[in-house]
Amino acid sequence: MEDVSAVTQLLKDWRSGNEKALSELMPMVHDTLRNLAGKYMQSENAGHTLQATALVNEAYLKLVDSEVTWQNRAHFLAIAAKSMRNILIDHARSKGRQKRGGNDVLVTLHEANVAGNNATPDLLDIEEVLNQLAALDPRKSEIVELSFFGGMTYDEIAEALNISAATVDRELRFSKAWLQRALNELN
Repeated sequence: MEDVSAVTQLLKDWRSGNEKALSELMPMVHDTLRNLAGKYMQSENAGHTLQATALVNEAYLKLVDSEVTWQNRAHFLAIAAKSMRNILIDHARSKGRQKRGGNDVLVTLHEANVAGNNATPDLLDIEEVLNQLAALDPRKSEIVELSFFGGMTYDEIAEALNISAATVDRELRFSKAWLQRALNELN
């Protein structure tokens, strides 16, 4: 079990130049990152070549190399979630999958009931509509990413974005409806 305040302190220590903090951080957050990767990988088809452990490792390497000044554990996990999603998108694109018609990568938003119909949106469709939402309202897009892709609670999202949980709830409800409509228009 990870100690939230200890993780936050290690992140601050690491960014202050304490290299030992990084070696102490990974064991503390590995299970959380692995669970996050597992959520991403649940919806992948059986023939998908990227495994959850590889996704964690690749995301962790990107996080280590980033120039982000971590605010806290929630901020770290939010960036990790976005990094994992970007890795999966890059992986889908590198497979040469055409925008429509392939089955290499499937990611559902079933838990959120965003699709609204029986069609399963693919990762590239989701990326497209999230980019559209981000152009309209970047914070709503970020809330969607943290909730659906990051598996974060309303309170964790509120902490990461410095807004209230009620605002997270309200903006997420709006975003779900908007995404459902946008995905239906794509299909």
